[in-house]
Amino acid sequence: MKKITFTLFFCALCVVTLAGQDMTSMLYETYGRYKETTLTKRRVKHSQILTLINGFKNNPKFEINRVGESIEGRELNLISMGTGEIDVFLWSQMHGDEPTATQAIFDIFNFFKAQEFKTEKEAMLKNLRLHFLPMLNPDGAELYQRRNSLGVDINRDAIRLQSPESRVLKRVRDSIDPPFGFNLHDQSRYYNADRTSKPATISYLAPAFNYEKDINEVRARGMQVIVFMNNIIQNYAKGQVGRYSDAFEPRAFGDNFMKWGTSSILIESGGYADDREKQEIRKLNYVSILSALYTIANESYKDIALEDYEKIPRNDRKLFDLKLKNLTYELNGEDYILDLGIQRQEVDNKHHDDFHYKSLVVDQGDLSTYYGYETFDASGYKIVPPKKSKLPKGEFIYFDLLKKGYAYIDIPKNSATVVLKEKNEIPLHFWNPNLEFPDFQLEPGVNPTFFLEKEGELTHALINGFLLDLSQPLENQKFENALIYK
Repeated sequence: MKKITFTLFFCALCVVTLAGQDMTSMLYETYGRYKETTLTKRRVKHSQILTLINGFKNNPKFEINRVGESIEGRELNLISMGTGEIDVFLWSQMHGDEPTATQAIFDIFNFFKAQEFKTEKEAMLKNLRLHFLPMLNPDGAELYQRRNSLGVDINRDAIRLQSPESRVLKRVRDSIDPPFGFNLHDQSRYYNADRTSKPATISYLAPAFNYEKDINEVRARGMQVIVFMNNIIQNYAKGQVGRYSDAFEPRAFGDNFMKWGTSSILIESGGYADDREKQEIRKLNYVSILSALYTIANESYKDIALEDYEKIPRNDRKLFDLKLKNLTYELNGEDYILDLGIQRQEVDNKHHDDFHYKSLVVDQGDLSTYYGYETFDASGYKIVPPKKSKLPKGEFIYFDLLKKGYAYIDIPKNSATVVLKEKNEIPLHFWNPNLEFPDFQLEPGVNPTFFLEKEGELTHALINGFLLDLSQPLENQKFENALIYK
């Protein structure tokens, strides 16, 4: 196949030259022009993307085909563009609670339909035929859950093909028989790049096609494209790229795509500081995918050394939202020094379009080999158990209660003083006085709520895993919600 000559825009995507680095920055910096503004949060619904897909039907750049439907009857659409001989198949959200790349796909659609860089994009699409299947698991997305309505993990159904969504994915792959396939996922925000405190914001994988993890031409192509993407993403998330485990999974689609002759490339969207809705990571997906399409189109990936793939750090899973180290904890009259690892877990509301945090202590002891998005050195600080107060009469200042060591207040159900909502944004837990108030005990699985004392003075409150400095106003601190105990 002949290589096409790219004009300045796409040639400049290459990170090998200084000019390429400048143009990659331009792609990153101009992202705001193409971001799909109707998608701003992770809990994306099928109806939202269906509206967007229908909006492309009158655009001749896009070919839209209904290729099947989910168990609950939500339609699955394949959106294709380009006239080239190299087919590339990209699918997202086979796990319903992994939507970051779905949003990025619609950003990419906006990029291709925009007027800017018309000549360059036409040159790119002359060499590629792109096929997108966004939101493979719309039923799971509706409930923001991993599995589909059958309770099946679609990514473990590549052999049995019991789910209609799985059959659609296999049928589309077989009909296109693409040399490249992109399997777009989200991973836990608690993954880090091996032996570093940096989150694995983006992780890549060219999956194995057998237990021996052999490397043939098909897998090698995927590895080379991944190295190209990694070189670009390092400009924006330096040290925050990981390599996902390549343990062979015979039931997984990515592994079987590789076995069936498609160079399968996994992109996992992980965590990024102060980006719980993954909008910065979405942007990195956009840049990463466009970069991959560039190198596939002009076949520049063929010049990349395979050994560079192994240089990408492996994923590890040693991150907490908050790590408290060197805490003094008194138990049975003895003082002990502990580290605490805290995760702020999400609890969906009944409509699965928003959430609140319910934090947990997930580990304690010597956590010196673990890291935190936030880390607080509590050397010299002693844990003080929280107290519960009756609901004060009239208006009250909650920080005054915190400074006295109260973290809970009784809220009778018929109380008109405080309106009970699912998401309690006041930094005090609401407690049903009919419930027994438990003795304080620090152990994995409990909600991290207590106080820190230094030199006989309460200095900090930990409320639902959020650390508050009692000498500073709340509006200057990071706090999301306390809990309601009904």
